[in-house]
Amino acid sequence: MALIGEIESHASAAEKFNRDEARVDWHDKALWTLRHKRDLAADSIGGDEWEQIKQLGSDIKYHTLANLGKYLEEFEANCEKNGIVVHWAKDAKEHNEIIHGLLAQHQVKKLVKSKSMLTEECHLNPYLIERGIEVIDTDLGERIIQLNEQPPSHIVVPAIHLKKEEVGELFHEKIGSDKGASCPTYLTKQARYHLREHFLSADAALTGVNMAVASEGAVVVCTNEGNADMGVNLPALQIHSMGIDKIVPNLDAVGVLTRTLARNATGQPSTTYNTIYKGPKAGGEMHIVMVDNGRTKLFKDKLLAEAYKCIRCGGCLNTCPVYRRSSGFSYNALIPGPIGIAVSAGDDETHSMAWACTLCGSCTKVCPTKVPLDQIIHHWRKIHATENKLPYGKGRYMPLVGKFMGSESMLNAGMGMARGALRILPGSLMKPFGGAWTQHRELPEAPKTGSFEQWFRKNRENK
Repeated sequence: MALIGEIESHASAAEKFNRDEARVDWHDKALWTLRHKRDLAADSIGGDEWEQIKQLGSDIKYHTLANLGKYLEEFEANCEKNGIVVHWAKDAKEHNEIIHGLLAQHQVKKLVKSKSMLTEECHLNPYLIERGIEVIDTDLGERIIQLNEQPPSHIVVPAIHLKKEEVGELFHEKIGSDKGASCPTYLTKQARYHLREHFLSADAALTGVNMAVASEGAVVVCTNEGNADMGVNLPALQIHSMGIDKIVPNLDAVGVLTRTLARNATGQPSTTYNTIYKGPKAGGEMHIVMVDNGRTKLFKDKLLAEAYKCIRCGGCLNTCPVYRRSSGFSYNALIPGPIGIAVSAGDDETHSMAWACTLCGSCTKVCPTKVPLDQIIHHWRKIHATENKLPYGKGRYMPLVGKFMGSESMLNAGMGMARGALRILPGSLMKPFGGAWTQHRELPEAPKTGSFEQWFRKNRENK
């Protein structure tokens, strides 16, 4: 899942993004707005009921993963009854070969594609383009970053890192909109005119899958723009790409998960379009490609497996203080943020992603299926430490820090010296010792009463 190109640590990539402080502040505010909308949507249901729905969603996904083989076989059998052709791919290479084989068989020259993080994971677009097939992403955000020749920076709002003025300039250059125009309504209309031509001239359509319903042999696709429906309903060939973790047992499960998906993503009661595809159109073909691509490997670890309870709402990214101020492109993986660390930290060649986290637990708190993201990230740190794959520097100083923190006398002596230095020495002299942490923060004031331990002993003795 690692991005193609120069490999650098999260800290190094984040430092580049943080040079533009105005953009960092804007990015942080935009994502926190989504988090605030999520809270309002959750509160509109009621705290107790919302927590019950989250628990139910967690139970459904956990049960499905625990019985994955059974549900995958049930899904395939019911798909075949509905006239759907199911393909199995063990990795990204097989997925891309299957898709290309289908397109070549039907002499497809242009493919319209709705939002799909799996096809991004498999790098399908460049694979097909190299083989002479034009690929048009039809989700507005995805089309923006495709025109800008970038991967998505967020799993739900892929162009969140770009300002409307930048999109306006991009559209002027690529699709001929008015120069200097940055009105979102105008730009959206221009994108609609531009994409409509591609919908009408496409030879095939491909979508991602939000849920695959085992009992029905059907897939559920949730969008706000209707682009998946527009794409699928015109050409004769429709293809749906999905990870094997997208399986749910029945329509009751769909009802539970769709109730939390949009609320947790954008604060909506529901996505605008929730479409169930259960068979090919008259005279057409419907294909589903189910992909492993390392999922079953992670399933072997009980805690890591819980990452695949995720329904890709993006709520953990919106609340994460690290992601909001470092951007999606600072992560050495296609999927950024807490969920990206959870599913990709093992593939991170810099071994730095697991440390792109404060372990504050906010991601776990907002997750609609109760994925224990902070525990998973901490678990990845232990795995890297056990395998001697700590990021540069940590392998040298962390053992020393561990010994220091593990010795009561050394810790008390060191903290006493630090409190004394904070009282006596000027901040300009002390700040460099804090490294990056104190670059944008003030030093704490040293307590006048000594350490907490001293305060506790004194007050406990007085009782």
